[in-house]
Amino acid sequence: MNNSPLPFKVHPEALDEFMSRPTAGVLESLKSGEGDVLVLGAGGKMGLHVCLMLQRAFEELGMTQRHVIAVSRFGGEGACDAFTREGVRTIAADLCDPQQLDDLPDAPSVFFLAGGKFGTSHDPELLNKMNVEMPALVASRFRQSQIVALSTGCVYSFTTSDIGGSSEAGGEVRPVGDYAQSCLGREQAFAKASDEWGTQCSLIRLNYAIDLRYGVLHDIAQKVIDGQAVDVTMGYVNVIWQRDAIAHCIQALGHAAAPAFILNVTGSEILSVRDLAARFGEALGLEVTIEGEEADLAWLSDSSKACNLFGPTEVSINEMIEWTAAWLQAGGQSLGKPTHFETRDGNY
Repeated sequence: MNNSPLPFKVHPEALDEFMSRPTAGVLESLKSGEGDVLVLGAGGKMGLHVCLMLQRAFEELGMTQRHVIAVSRFGGEGACDAFTREGVRTIAADLCDPQQLDDLPDAPSVFFLAGGKFGTSHDPELLNKMNVEMPALVASRFRQSQIVALSTGCVYSFTTSDIGGSSEAGGEVRPVGDYAQSCLGREQAFAKASDEWGTQCSLIRLNYAIDLRYGVLHDIAQKVIDGQAVDVTMGYVNVIWQRDAIAHCIQALGHAAAPAFILNVTGSEILSVRDLAARFGEALGLEVTIEGEEADLAWLSDSSKACNLFGPTEVSINEMIEWTAAWLQAGGQSLGKPTHFETRDGNY
């Protein structure tokens, strides 16, 4: 692509390489650790980048005795290829099966990325199985490990855009919809392990990680490209570049504690959906159609705690917009997994 602002080629493997480069903070946080790392639910959208960043960090630190083990069902054809190509060990396992869970190797550090979301909102039994029962099994199995468990900012109630978002200490936890309620159940499973067995946990409440192949910015830009109206009813959002989000998750391992440590991971800015649509229209040279009116409340999180611990994120919203526009204009890959950020009733 001529005159592309992208700092990498328009190719999935190049984006994966760029997204998984360890930050200075990640390297510093992993210096004192030891033993292998299990990444459970590694087949999801963030799993590959988590595994690669950890592995590359160990290589840069000369910790050749430490290994990353990716665990997922890996059911689809070629599901393991991206991992094995990079030398990451993979184990195919169903985390809902107690015997398969018991058969997994012990590890001092565990990242939990598993769970159900899209297409499950109308199946409460499946949500309960994937987001409540299975995390409880995992928490029990790895009670002696340090655990970083991915959650969501959707466990908070809606808030106004002028107060800076919900904080870990003061944000009201009142999930909207079955999916968000099940995610609170996931948090409670790990929190219970922390209380009962002293399991050291970090619970990560993530709001909208941005990968050029999916995410809120991808969704808005694609609507602009397709000539579809952008719904601004959910008037405001937080977003964070996925590399920054993963770096914060890895650094949170060093803060795992009992009782569980809770951390919002997202960008520091509260962004107007209407403004984002307009900026994509300008970047893409296209007209923008808006529908709806901004509601008074939205899901928003205050990331100041993470910023105080780890410093500011490295990729700005301007860069994310520019890169997303360039990626889509060049025909870059899309995962076809919309965020449904416009949904306000929790039924994803």
